[in-house]
Amino acid sequence: MNGMSVDVKAHLGKLPPFWNRNVLFFANLLSLFFGNALQTRTLKTEVGRIESYGGRLAPIMNVLFKGENNLLVLDRKPDEDLVSYFGQGLGLSLPEVVVLPFDRYITFPTRVEAGVDGLPADFRAITEHPAEWVDGFVTDECIVEIARCLGKTTLSELEGSRRGNNKFILHEFLISDGLPSFDTEIAKAPEDLDACVASIRSQGYSKAVIKSQVGASGVGMVKIDTDCKPESIPDYFFYEGPCLVQGWLQVGEGGVRRLYSPSVQMFIHDDAVYLYDVTEQILSDDSVHQGNHAPPPYLDQCPYVSQSLLDQSRRVGSWLHQQEYRGTASIDFVVVGRSDTFEIFVCEINARITGATYPSILARHFVPGGSWIMRNLALASPMRGKRILEEIGQAGYLYTHGKAQGILPINFNLDENGLVDKGQYLFIAENSGGCAEMMDEIEEALPIHWSHDRD
Repeated sequence: MNGMSVDVKAHLGKLPPFWNRNVLFFANLLSLFFGNALQTRTLKTEVGRIESYGGRLAPIMNVLFKGENNLLVLDRKPDEDLVSYFGQGLGLSLPEVVVLPFDRYITFPTRVEAGVDGLPADFRAITEHPAEWVDGFVTDECIVEIARCLGKTTLSELEGSRRGNNKFILHEFLISDGLPSFDTEIAKAPEDLDACVASIRSQGYSKAVIKSQVGASGVGMVKIDTDCKPESIPDYFFYEGPCLVQGWLQVGEGGVRRLYSPSVQMFIHDDAVYLYDVTEQILSDDSVHQGNHAPPPYLDQCPYVSQSLLDQSRRVGSWLHQQEYRGTASIDFVVVGRSDTFEIFVCEINARITGATYPSILARHFVPGGSWIMRNLALASPMRGKRILEEIGQAGYLYTHGKAQGILPINFNLDENGLVDKGQYLFIAENSGGCAEMMDEIEEALPIHWSHDRD
């Protein structure tokens, strides 16, 4: 399949023309794995506070959906002081919010089908909302059923969302389209893993990575030494079918001198694909996402890399459009430097709002063409969101509408007492040096102790 049938436009550092629509948006983070209950349970355990990650949607919803009569359905109520800051400090239009925990969200279609008489207030707020479109992090069967029973339309097709987030299907496309791909073996069942890892070892790799077809935030991915027998891999890895076993590229092995992890931010519209930002992912040693930096500082010195990222993104973005996926997405790459040459590999597509979507939209909305860094920061001692905002403000770093730089808290993850124990913070400046300086200075300026954490 050659995917150049749709117009692909690159305007880096500038927001694309987002949806001129109203939406019911369900923050269905616990649907990311399309019904894989064991993998979902692992996500909740490893990431923590996942029910409060949906709050990141509040500041971007009316930027992404310009109809501005939008309803955001969250698992948990966001921090009130942070929401007030979005409206008063940033001047953002905000969506209406309804709190509907996931265990109630999945019963919604059945309850509505049974009849609207006697529905609780949170359900009625949804059934009575006039928006014509329904969307979520992913379009799963529940989202499709909600749209059907409300007489509304989903932005993406169910299969488009599933295929767009599937690493195995993407790998098949890369091979068929002649794009670079990692050295890969296919494990159809757990008993195939030993042979797959042995094959990767024979190709000169000391480490391999086993990937389930669908994953997020490091869940569904395991890095192993190729000279050891693979430990037991959870059954959920094979929920969608065969797994990928790929050679792990690392500096000092196979002539690799440099490794970069850029990510191209996309918007898939009905009749066009927009490439609007390039970020460098900040990853842990196990390649788990911890933040992003845009634009990547090395691109100015590597014009070939920049051009190749865009060329491959055009082909992959066009393919994603053909899958009937619509909305924001990202293509994650691995750039491998060997001597004076570079190889650029597509690593995965995330066909959804991702951890880089929020900071990119906000940074490009307020300071087009500037630089930004987003970090997940875990607090040593939980505290009120109001105090965090006050401390950043009193130190002179809190970003407000019209400023050239500052720190913009995107979201607070709340513990059972409503205290912030982790959050996502956006550092905005006109250049990367300004962002880095703020990050260094804030450690000294604030009486708040935090550490970098996973997304």
